[in-house]
Amino acid sequence: MSSIFTKIINTELPCYKIAETKNCFAFLDINPNVIGHTLCVPKKEVDLIFDLDPKLYNELMDFSRIISIAIKKAISCERVALSVVGLEVAHAHVHLIPLNSMEDLNFEKKKKLNDKDFIEISSKIRSFVNL
Repeated sequence: MSSIFTKIINTELPCYKIAETKNCFAFLDINPNVIGHTLCVPKKEVDLIFDLDPKLYNELMDFSRIISIAIKKAISCERVALSVVGLEVAHAHVHLIPLNSMEDLNFEKKKKLNDKDFIEISSKIRSFVNL
């Protein structure tokens, strides 16, 4: 059975897309810790990030770096954190989280946003993506 991320990549489920390449896909987290919280995933469905083949792992990290640079330009923050947790969805993914304090890394605290907010945020980040 396909993961929720595979369904998003295959457009079976909607998302607020940031960018994609041949092998990677980025979209806003719909339950964000903070504004701009973005997920980067490989298109190939692999449960654990360290089970990715080295080439795809490095491609995902390079892609995440490009997306994090765009987030930093689009969202007011001191830095962009990278977190790999992987407990909720069995599909390797990287969280990119704009940080102004350590509290922004609290996965139990969620920001409530509406469709208009998500559209504006994704559009702003996309405008800085340089692939």
